[in-house]
Amino acid sequence: MNADAVQAPPAAAGAPEGAAAGGSAAADAVARLYGEPLFALPQDLYIPPDALEVFLEAFEGPLDLLLYLIRKQNFNILDIPMVDVTRQYLRYVDEIRSRNLELAAEYLLMAAMLIEIKSRMLLPPKKQEGAQEAEDPRAELVRRLLEYEQIKLAAAGLGSAPQYGRDFLRAQVHIEQSVVQRFPDVHVADLQEAWRDILKRAKLVQHHRITREELSVREYMSAVLKTLQGRRFVEFEELFDPSKGSTVLVVTFIALLELGKETLIEITQAEAFAPIYVRLAYVPA
Repeated sequence: MNADAVQAPPAAAGAPEGAAAGGSAAADAVARLYGEPLFALPQDLYIPPDALEVFLEAFEGPLDLLLYLIRKQNFNILDIPMVDVTRQYLRYVDEIRSRNLELAAEYLLMAAMLIEIKSRMLLPPKKQEGAQEAEDPRAELVRRLLEYEQIKLAAAGLGSAPQYGRDFLRAQVHIEQSVVQRFPDVHVADLQEAWRDILKRAKLVQHHRITREELSVREYMSAVLKTLQGRRFVEFEELFDPSKGSTVLVVTFIALLELGKETLIEITQAEAFAPIYVRLAYVPA
């Protein structure tokens, strides 16, 4: 119902005759629909019988209902008055059975258990073998109620703890970045240091040029034979000229090996670490 229904509405189509004559016609409107007064309820309006029904107590199961009945009346849970508790429990079960039979099935099972306990308490107690006292028929029910109460209190403690999305939210702050481009602060000393590093790295880079020098082993073989010609012995070191470079030394050494292989020269040494001498090979006449 719109709160404007108590105000004097303007004349509208469909109002009773003479409604627009004065402000007293506003009192005849039972409601306002989109700002227009209604002077009678729609004929096809259907309100279910249980639409305004309110449940003051909500229970999560038979044990929850039993615990509620016991705690509400300050009964001792270790000495439950089964007559009063069973009577109140059955009254509640009859109430929900008339409305929701599926929901009442679980409660009916507990009702049968209560009636059984009540019946066993009316009979003389039977002592078990080796036991001094008879077992209380309510012992199993009391154990289940105490366990359920502990779990319910623990769940209530967890539910009271702060939860994200219910009790608090994560703070989110949006920071707008500046559109002005900001350049870094560079000093002259920084540029000088960077230039020194470039020069230092440039010195580490070296270029090697490799040239090809064609040397003939046969040519140096002839040169060695020419040196030995007319001489009895020539010391090994005299055949090499270090001033011409390592390449010439290597080729000269190969030439000596080739001459020795072809038995054109003789290489001798009197003893270990003694000088090495080279001479032309002896050719018998």
